[in-house]
Amino acid sequence: MLDLVIRNGLIVDGSGLPARRGDLSILGGKVVGVGGHAGDAARVLDATGKVVAPGFIDPHTHYDAQLCFDPYAFPALEHGVTTVVPGNCSLSLAPLRVDQRDAFSRMFRLIEEMPEAAFDAGVDWRWGEGFGGWLDALEGNIAINVASLVGHSVLRMYVMGPDAQQRTANAEEIAAMADLLRVCLEGGAVGLSTSFVDIDETYRPVPSRWADNVELDALSAVLGEHNAVLQVVPEFFDPDITVARVEQLAGLSIRHGITTTFSPLFHSDAGHRGVMRVMEAVGESRAAGAAVWPQVQTRPIDISFTLDQRSLMLLTMPSWWKVASIRDRADKLAAVLDQRDVLVDEMNSLARWPNGGLGAGGFVVRDVVNDHNRDLVGRNIDDIARERGASHGDTILDLTLDEGLGTWFIRASIGHDNSQAVGELLADPLVHIGASDGGAHVGSFSTYGDTGYLFSEFVRGNGALSLEEAVKKITLDPATIWNLPGRGLLAAGNHADVVVFDADRIGRGPEIASTDFPGDSIRWIRHQEGVETVVVNGEVTWSTADGYLPGVRAGQIATR
Repeated sequence: MLDLVIRNGLIVDGSGLPARRGDLSILGGKVVGVGGHAGDAARVLDATGKVVAPGFIDPHTHYDAQLCFDPYAFPALEHGVTTVVPGNCSLSLAPLRVDQRDAFSRMFRLIEEMPEAAFDAGVDWRWGEGFGGWLDALEGNIAINVASLVGHSVLRMYVMGPDAQQRTANAEEIAAMADLLRVCLEGGAVGLSTSFVDIDETYRPVPSRWADNVELDALSAVLGEHNAVLQVVPEFFDPDITVARVEQLAGLSIRHGITTTFSPLFHSDAGHRGVMRVMEAVGESRAAGAAVWPQVQTRPIDISFTLDQRSLMLLTMPSWWKVASIRDRADKLAAVLDQRDVLVDEMNSLARWPNGGLGAGGFVVRDVVNDHNRDLVGRNIDDIARERGASHGDTILDLTLDEGLGTWFIRASIGHDNSQAVGELLADPLVHIGASDGGAHVGSFSTYGDTGYLFSEFVRGNGALSLEEAVKKITLDPATIWNLPGRGLLAAGNHADVVVFDADRIGRGPEIASTDFPGDSIRWIRHQEGVETVVVNGEVTWSTADGYLPGVRAGQIATR
């Protein structure tokens, strides 16, 4: 008898071939039959009128810390995601020496915007120092598959100590990093991540940004030995530099036979020519035999901030950043009052940015503390300021002070302002869908909803992709790019990672402020509509009927 049969669904198997109706048969965590009519099973799910597809793969996440206390990587599963790739942007929780944990934690919390209380309460470092030990600690206690990168910055920290953020490495140190990377890959890492843009809490470049070409070449050689991937965060705000990075990645790919991927690549009407130049460089590199994959996210960015905690939104405003960094609330309130003129000037300067920027005129009141301000939720700061005869900065500070610093503001739908052009970019066979940042920016960015938005906006909306093409983009394509055999395709013998969804309903659901993180930290969560059942390695793990099923831990280290 079979373990599970998903009966009478529209099977979109991930290959890109036309959908077909039939049953999906599962036994021992593997797919054993696709199509036709399956026999008896211990459990039968009726998928009449629903799509049955491979579980989605999210190649750019920061669930590293969250997986230590949340085996479900909430809310990834309810978005149909069954495999995540953490360890991006040069940061992973290992390998790391005991005496480096505090410095790393400060760096991780800043870049990924995870509240200190959540990180410190959730990450217990029970695995020791090694990368393989971290994966060992996850194995058997996760409900989602994990294929983790190892971070370049932590490799440098482990080998070079404080010098990792002060200079390039010498030949002996590069050799030690190469050996350490080799150990990580043998322990289960899917590849190496590096960053050319990130900074730490003191505005210093992260360690990976101090690496020279010789170091990156040596590490790429090790990746080539293990058929592993190089992930890069380039200077995405500058097309000229991004083109140069594409050329650099192409050289590494050809020289060492590796797959390379970079993220993010944003599209907007203002930056259309720059994106086209980057894609031309990608096309030339592919024609030359390189494997260079740009990652494009499906959704525009929503970015929020509150003075109650630090946000990347405030990095361009030093006085706001400094005030938001004050821990004691009374001291912070006093600083706001003392520095009000400077704070107002900085915010008003931001308001004068062009329409494509993150100007205050684009801010909307996202959430309030006091009932008497409830009618302001959803209103633009522009309009409120005009009504009050005040500046943008004064309006934001007045509301913030009235609420004891607890007001949330949002700048919604940044970038991706031309749906048709974005759809054409996503449909490009040279483009890899990714960069969700799941698990990161829990207090500011709305970093969930990529999969639903893909179907609602670019399949049902403007028809840029067919249902089959869209499924392939987030299943077989990433499984192939990231060398995850047996995943991303519904075929006999493959892992039974499955999502059942309503093609007419799947899309971005409501967004809520959640306090489910350790330390009661607030994070904004985008739920999803239309996903009905998610199966991980043959086990029903999440469904609309039952939610996250307690005790189910069928996730695997996908690289082992």
